[in-house]
Amino acid sequence: MLGRSLREVSAALKQGQITPTELCQKCLSLIKKTKFLNAYITVSEEVALKQAEESEKRYKNGQSLGDLDGIPIAVKDNFSTSGIETTCASNMLKGYIPPYNATVVQKLLDQGALLMGKTNLDEFAMGSGSTDGVFGPVKNPWSYSKQYREKRKQNPHSENEDSDWLITGGSSGGSAAAVSAFTCYAALGSDTGGSTRNPAAHCGLVGFKPSYGLVSRHGLIPLVNSMDVPGILTRCVNDAAIVLGALAGPDPRDSTTVHEPISKPFMLPSLADVSKLCIGIPKEYLVPELSSEVQSLWSKAADLFESEGAKVIEVSLPHTSYSIVCYHVLCTSEVASNMARFDGLQYGHRCDIDVSTEAMYAATRREGFNDVVRGRILSGNFFLLKENYENYFVKAQKVRRLIANDFVNAFNSGVDVLLTPTTLSEAVPYLEFIKEDNRTRSAQDDIFTQAVNMAGLPAVSIPVALSNQGLPIGLQFIGRAFCDQQLLTVAKWFEKQVQFPVIQLQELMDDCSAVLENEKLASVSLKQ
Repeated sequence: MLGRSLREVSAALKQGQITPTELCQKCLSLIKKTKFLNAYITVSEEVALKQAEESEKRYKNGQSLGDLDGIPIAVKDNFSTSGIETTCASNMLKGYIPPYNATVVQKLLDQGALLMGKTNLDEFAMGSGSTDGVFGPVKNPWSYSKQYREKRKQNPHSENEDSDWLITGGSSGGSAAAVSAFTCYAALGSDTGGSTRNPAAHCGLVGFKPSYGLVSRHGLIPLVNSMDVPGILTRCVNDAAIVLGALAGPDPRDSTTVHEPISKPFMLPSLADVSKLCIGIPKEYLVPELSSEVQSLWSKAADLFESEGAKVIEVSLPHTSYSIVCYHVLCTSEVASNMARFDGLQYGHRCDIDVSTEAMYAATRREGFNDVVRGRILSGNFFLLKENYENYFVKAQKVRRLIANDFVNAFNSGVDVLLTPTTLSEAVPYLEFIKEDNRTRSAQDDIFTQAVNMAGLPAVSIPVALSNQGLPIGLQFIGRAFCDQQLLTVAKWFEKQVQFPVIQLQELMDDCSAVLENEKLASVSLKQ
């Protein structure tokens, strides 16, 4: 049951094949078995079991709330949850218990979802590996998969196998690991520059970033207000569409949400004919750092569309080379502003120094923030200085507009969807990842994803195939603004063609038959 899709489990609940309480207990048991992955910061066992009990009563009375009723989900620990500690993986917010739920959390609970817990992340979502949080790094479940272990036996490259575990990507790595390890069926992440799509690619999941304004940000502790979007992590595209259907829509608490009526639910039609589609391949995304395996799969994916009758054309996004620097200036500037609220006075950590208010401020922030957060605050304040504002922040805003216009021009040329890599390569071992500093790592890992956030477009990462090391590789589809349904429909067709294999985690399970019963056989293998 744990390996089935959200829709399949929902049907099983409605048919009485399993109860919400039984399902909840199975997931809680697996959370305990996979504790070493460090996917969760807080496990809300009592809350989840109580929610399961209420869901069970509704099913018995024939009053199911929909497809999400009784479904275990997880939430990244930068979304406010009423009565449950919300830390952002930082000493600054250790012990902070919000008095309200983020809108997206409340919408999931209103649909009957079971909150299994809060997931790990880079501190305040600043990172691309889920390695910089105060609770320690998240381990990629694929490090322990049969597929990866068998490849490692053939090509041994480490004396100490236990120390060579893989990163999940980030900053929503805890959510990705939680879904990948079958401890829940869907999880919320946040996506500011690729923080949902990046870990999805490394963990063999679907990672969806909705159009900016489609889903409320209220209750998401902000990193970059003008780019932050709640993201969705699931094991298939249909499941992502179900969750999006529950979350999308206007919110009076978030003025950036669209107020036009949105068709619900987000039902995805089966796309039988792709011959009317035009797929764009951005030439600027073919960078020297791109691994040969990812490049090959990207090319084969384009060939797949072309062989099915779709039009595949090369497009240009000419300002791509400026996007990383532009993103860094805008990101750190907004970070500096947003982090100013953590001063030791209203909530969160407060130091013991009482010599003066200024000394208390300084000591609180020194103790509460890690080096990465403090570094970004310093950078942002530098860019916002009166003498630097025009040369850095204003100029970056102008470049951001040019980058957004690049996408508009590409779509106006007749392109329906853009096809790009998600990451430069497969997941790398933790010891290799931490050789680079946070800023360098983020610049490398977000190279294909952050421009989408600056343009406010929807994008989704789809797992395509396993690398020669037995690890997932994902490709990204980018759509027109608010054409999320069309984007997911194309992604669903592609997902069906490639039939990505299910992770095999026999060593973590007592009985893996339930997980592997739906293991997919490749109908079209892009690895051939």
